[in-house]
Amino acid sequence: MRAKIGILAAAVLILVSCLPAAAADGKIIVGVAANYLVPFNEIATLFEKERGIKAEPVFASTGKLYAQIVHGAPYDVFLAADEDRPDRLFNDGLAEKPFVYALGEVVLWSSSKGVCKKHKSWIDAVSSSGAQKIALANPETAPYGAAAMAALKAAGLADSLKGKFVFPQDIGQAFQYASTGAVDLGFCALSSTRTPVGEKGCTFIVEQAPKITQAACVIVSTKNRPAAAQFADFLISPAAVRVKGKYGYR
Repeated sequence: MRAKIGILAAAVLILVSCLPAAAADGKIIVGVAANYLVPFNEIATLFEKERGIKAEPVFASTGKLYAQIVHGAPYDVFLAADEDRPDRLFNDGLAEKPFVYALGEVVLWSSSKGVCKKHKSWIDAVSSSGAQKIALANPETAPYGAAAMAALKAAGLADSLKGKFVFPQDIGQAFQYASTGAVDLGFCALSSTRTPVGEKGCTFIVEQAPKITQAACVIVSTKNRPAAAQFADFLISPAAVRVKGKYGYR
């Protein structure tokens, strides 16, 4: 057990050392849950045009970003795909009070529109003989993966389908696997299906999956709190709300 903990700590330290340098006056570093990649890039562009501050993202699973922050990664703001980890950082004195910036949804996606014509529901699709590989983001570190697993358990399919699952580290990779044909189906963020690549495929709503409340927080150790606070405010501005709405977030 101690050996495993040591290996994990070493891996996290290596990841931290690969992160961008601490923020300068005109830049902040933002840890962003992988599901929010596309809207974040648009929001960051608008923010830089309006405020003259660059928000440089590092995209990963929420669990990985959380571990990096706990081990001293130089993030200024953290955009998680859950409320739990920002709350933990706040309770441990590592972050300022979190706030909700988006409500997300997990869906089942295929790169082939024919899959939606052939099957009436996501349950039919994952249970079919044509679905030999199904991407599911690691439920331990990715909230969207956890939501997908909750849906599978609610439908009584988690055990019977476990031989089909492929576990990428985050929800962005799950969509990548599905869009490149590495898997037959992928549990993805709704936002990915609103992209040019996503619109070429077909989408099943996963009714049994809980909606995902995504919280953000300013990291206490930030070297540029004024800029970090400005970005936090901008995340819930009318301009940012319009962007996130375009990608299916509320």
